[in-house]
Amino acid sequence: MTTDTSTPAPRGVRLTLRGVTLGRGGVPVLDGLDLDVVPGEILTVVGPSGCGKSTLLRTLAGLLPALGGEVSQDGEPITAPRAERALVFQDDALLPWRTVRANVELPLAIQGVGRAERRARAGSWLARVGLEEHGTKLPHRISGGQRQRVQLARALAAGPRAVLMDEPFGALDAQTRAGMQQLLVDVLQGTGATVVFVTHDVDEALFLGDRVALLSTGRVLPVPRPRERAAHTDPATVALRREVLESLAPAPAA
Repeated sequence: MTTDTSTPAPRGVRLTLRGVTLGRGGVPVLDGLDLDVVPGEILTVVGPSGCGKSTLLRTLAGLLPALGGEVSQDGEPITAPRAERALVFQDDALLPWRTVRANVELPLAIQGVGRAERRARAGSWLARVGLEEHGTKLPHRISGGQRQRVQLARALAAGPRAVLMDEPFGALDAQTRAGMQQLLVDVLQGTGATVVFVTHDVDEALFLGDRVALLSTGRVLPVPRPRERAAHTDPATVALRREVLESLAPAPAA
């Protein structure tokens, strides 16, 4: 009899912000933000540099308190980090002294998962991201794109209900980045996790997102489907792309 080592599919969470003011050190960068992230969706977030995209993710993760308003998960206030909300950075943040497999096992070890089970689950996720043969290597022995695959496997291995991603593919070359975008879509299938994905790349936002949030205008817009590279020529997608680009343009001088 075989043992199922896959992570049970979690139910995605609803993340809600009502009249929220976000900032650091008491200095607001976003004011009066209302946002409702639907369970199981991929919400991409775009906005000009310095508009508070990363601050938003850290607030949703419970790492940074809001300066005002209400931030909640399934109706409960978010006041501290929780294992069911995974945060993925542009820097892969892998521990250099741990092997690839040991890095993926880390959140499972923190959860108290037994050694045999966490090794099996880590191996299963490494296989899903195409790195099953690299488990015994140290991070410096694999490429930047491969390290991001490891970080993705580590984030998903523990079965989070929400994945908060802060420009995770921003440092990759165009070809590797496109591959990681498709990989993300593929590996998320069946997890049920809610994803908030911050990016500067408009085409990335439109390819990945079920909806796209424009922080500079406060609008949240549906993205036309199907999710295909060729869809960028569709008139509805062209119009949406134009609106997203306009939201990133500097405000005219008074």
